[in-house]
Amino acid sequence: MAGSTPNQSSVSTLKRKRNHEPSGQTESAESPPYDASPLDPALLDPALRTPASTNRPETNTEEPDTAKQPAIKKLTKKKKATSNAASKAPQRTPSGPLPDAFKRISHIHRALNLVYTFCCTRKHFATTFDNIKKAVQSQLGQERELTIEDVARVKVLVPQAVRFEYVDEAKLEVMTAGDQEIAQYGLHKRSTLATSADMATTEDNDGDFYGSDGTRHILLFEFMDGDLKREVRHPKTGEPTKPSRRMKDEDLKMPVYSQKQMLGLIEKRNIKFSDALNTFLVQCQDDNTDPVESLEKEKDTFLPTPPGSGSNTPAVVAKAPATIPKERKSIEEIIAEIREMQWYHAQIVPEGHRVFEAQSPVFGDLTFQLSQDMVNALYNTKGITQLYSHQTEAINHLYEGHNVIISTSTSSGKSLIYQVPMLHELEKDPESRGMYIFPTKALAQDQRRSMIDLLQYMNELQHTMVETFDGDTPMSSRNLIRDEARIIFTNPDMLHITILPQESAWRAFLKNLKFVVVDELHVYNGLFGSHVAFVMRRLRRICAAVGNRHVKFISCSATVANPEDHMKSIFGVQDVKLIDFDGSPSGRKEFVCWNTPFKDPTDPTSGRGDTVSETARLFCQLILRGVRVIAFCRIRQLCEVLLKAVRAEFDSLERTEVGKLVMGYRGGYSPQDRRQIEKEMFEGRLMGIVATSALELGVDIGSLDAVITMGFPYSISNLRQQSGRAGRRNKDSLSVLIGDRYPTDQHYMQNPDEIFTKPNCELQIDLANELILEGHVQCAAFEMPICPEEDSIYFGDQLLALAPTRLIKDSMGFFHCNERFRPQPSRCVSIRDTEDQHFAVIDTTNNRNIVLEEVEASRAFFTIYEGGIFLHQGQTYLVKELNPDSRFARVVRVHVDWSTMQRDYTDIDPIETEAMRAVGTDPSSSRAFFGAIQIHAVVYGFFKIDKRGRVLDAVAVDNPPIDLLTKGMWLDVPTRAIDILQSHRLNVAAAIHAAEHAVLSLLPSFVVSSPGDVRTECKIAKKELGKPLRRANVPDEYEQKLQPPSRQRPARLTFYDAKGGSAEEVPWKAGCRADEK
Repeated sequence: MAGSTPNQSSVSTLKRKRNHEPSGQTESAESPPYDASPLDPALLDPALRTPASTNRPETNTEEPDTAKQPAIKKLTKKKKATSNAASKAPQRTPSGPLPDAFKRISHIHRALNLVYTFCCTRKHFATTFDNIKKAVQSQLGQERELTIEDVARVKVLVPQAVRFEYVDEAKLEVMTAGDQEIAQYGLHKRSTLATSADMATTEDNDGDFYGSDGTRHILLFEFMDGDLKREVRHPKTGEPTKPSRRMKDEDLKMPVYSQKQMLGLIEKRNIKFSDALNTFLVQCQDDNTDPVESLEKEKDTFLPTPPGSGSNTPAVVAKAPATIPKERKSIEEIIAEIREMQWYHAQIVPEGHRVFEAQSPVFGDLTFQLSQDMVNALYNTKGITQLYSHQTEAINHLYEGHNVIISTSTSSGKSLIYQVPMLHELEKDPESRGMYIFPTKALAQDQRRSMIDLLQYMNELQHTMVETFDGDTPMSSRNLIRDEARIIFTNPDMLHITILPQESAWRAFLKNLKFVVVDELHVYNGLFGSHVAFVMRRLRRICAAVGNRHVKFISCSATVANPEDHMKSIFGVQDVKLIDFDGSPSGRKEFVCWNTPFKDPTDPTSGRGDTVSETARLFCQLILRGVRVIAFCRIRQLCEVLLKAVRAEFDSLERTEVGKLVMGYRGGYSPQDRRQIEKEMFEGRLMGIVATSALELGVDIGSLDAVITMGFPYSISNLRQQSGRAGRRNKDSLSVLIGDRYPTDQHYMQNPDEIFTKPNCELQIDLANELILEGHVQCAAFEMPICPEEDSIYFGDQLLALAPTRLIKDSMGFFHCNERFRPQPSRCVSIRDTEDQHFAVIDTTNNRNIVLEEVEASRAFFTIYEGGIFLHQGQTYLVKELNPDSRFARVVRVHVDWSTMQRDYTDIDPIETEAMRAVGTDPSSSRAFFGAIQIHAVVYGFFKIDKRGRVLDAVAVDNPPIDLLTKGMWLDVPTRAIDILQSHRLNVAAAIHAAEHAVLSLLPSFVVSSPGDVRTECKIAKKELGKPLRRANVPDEYEQKLQPPSRQRPARLTFYDAKGGSAEEVPWKAGCRADEK
């Protein structure tokens, strides 16, 4: 089976010319009709039908019309700078008759195409080589035998359109086909048949392989350039209609495909193959090479390689180093290598490759003298002999008594700005205190370690206690930390819930508090930022009450539009100095916009390929070249899917051992797992991390060479923050944005300049929000009685009206907390969407009984359901049991190549109007409403989905509903707008829903908010507006027969706060869900 190794240089040269240069040729082959209908199952049984194609004469064919089939090719290196709009070369056809070998290959392709398309209508069956072999031979006729080499020759001509490789049989298991159907058509079921262990790698008669561990690998054949679409007909009208999201399970299990659909897809593939065949022949003619010899040479590189067989190595593998180099090449050289790889098809978009040259350091001087101990500590721990200009400017301002905000790039040494002043104060006054506030526990732990390292080299301060004080701190240690620690590392939640309500116990600490550090200030925006702003005002109020009016605030932030104003808003102070000039050095940085290619690079109508697979391939190639990489995903699920794809890619490259050097990092993992991952990355034991935005923040995980962002993140600011994680040690670095198929991604792929020129969004908080204000005023009144006239400097003039109506006044004129908030008002005010209740996911494989992770209660029913697939660290687990009462799920490890997606519906209903505002100055214009919104969500089943996104099965589950209350706003659509839509026969409900998502997509352009802060309702159009509004694409005679929906409402755009009020976070369905961290 394994032919001789071809001359790689001549083969790859020919391949590059054929794949990269526009040819404009089309093959002259017209698709002759087949006697057998594609819908006739007898096609798969050669004993039942002998097709007329057996005796079909083989002749060169005529040119079809190719005006509507533009050839999009990858340019050669010489032509890459030229415009894509260049005119196409005149169409050419090969001179002379079609060689017999190519006639045979053309017939083989047609037979494969026909049989495969039919098999796709039977989703129970895997299109393995053994499954389709006899049926294809029946189409070929004349006792021709189909060989593996024949399929490899087909793949030579259309390499991107065909998948032909060995796969683990266990991963093909989807569901069981009936035995009668299997016997009738002679097809294999997708199954997980066990094989005996300890077998040597052997090939059976079907071309399948058994590994040394007993794993059976099956040779799989697939066309990758298109899928059949299920045709759904209305049960009453019989007309084609769009599939509803709540289709009956039996309809999903028995999809209908029209003959027109099947013939159309078959013809499309045949024409594309003809184009490729002509291109190959013309190229050989131009190169004066024999086309048959060239085909045979290239064929060997496409022969499938059984895992562990050691036979032919694909060209894509041969270019990667055999071992990961300790010293990598430059990023420029690595990009050049990737451009020359077989799978590269001009993914780097025009004008999408930018180079930012290295920046030399700019140093500055302090206006005061540091102690020798501190100088020694800085040198011994960080190798510092000089401070950068932004560091000295900030430290000098602090020494002079100002508040400071530092807004510079990631890894610019911002942490030193709040370490040096605090240590300087402790040297002068050992009773000084410092409070370092971080948004996450990981950041707090990271900075504590850094501070301890410095203290070890300071003789007078070696025994100074610095400790974290968060939810993980044991109760038995908290009093000691409160009384003895000179610096505590905490978070806003602990300050709000524990420290401020116990101000009498913390009085000594707060009286001696010199510095309050709030790192990552850009995180505190929107709703969360509004809460934190009032927490800081409560802190300032108590400090002033105990006689400390000189506490200084230090903040560090990513590059944002309004850092100075934002700090003033958060802390309620006016004396703020901004430092935004970055004096730190930076290495050469390359930024690349990488667009996911079309499924068939020569056919834009084939659609974009799989972004996950594209990201995994680039991720793996970078790691194999010694590049330490982090890949960012928008949501947790994508993080796991990408991690799984990365490991599968390393397996396909026969580098399985490298997959162990990659880990996932996201919300949901246990704190112990997160700390272990951070430690291994920092120590250089990991080569790659797949993460959500949880790692956007500045946790020190060591030196990173490259950042890959899979899909455009929530905003430009997020993209720039992620990009800054690479090059933290002044080496050259790479940042790649991989464009998904979504409109926002494609906009930036077409307009890469905007990534570099668009301004950052302004950070915003809402201090006028009465709901937030009242909660914190109640907390403040519990901590210390309120005097409205004096305390309005902290809470605004609204306090004068709020105190008499919401608080309780005593005989001396002071106001106290309302009884309904007691005994712990801070527990009644949630400052962010954290949950106390979680579901434990327990791995029971081989009776392990290990808790993998804990899932938030509001998320549990959307991610854990019996029979579903649960992903953890890229590994697949089958959910065997879900116990809602005890809040746990039992899972077992499985090896499958499919996943599951929940089926759910959500009703969003405004129930109370609290405010109203006209939109525009016209009295007759629409109005916007604000008020209470009720959310009702039900998960009623799940889909089994293959890796190409096709539904394989629909399963029902019985879960309790989720009911929540939140706040939101809605706008009624004016009648005239509805009339316009109906006059154009447009679907009104669908248009409204599209407008809702358009508004959501624009939100990050105006305000910085966390992904998922604001959401909208996603419903089936026909479920919403019913009879009063006519549906498009429905014949008039059937309009009156349609039943009105059970739930009708006015035509309106609705948006709600997914994290405010009493609402918890709910991860809605994939099509309309917000991003997760």
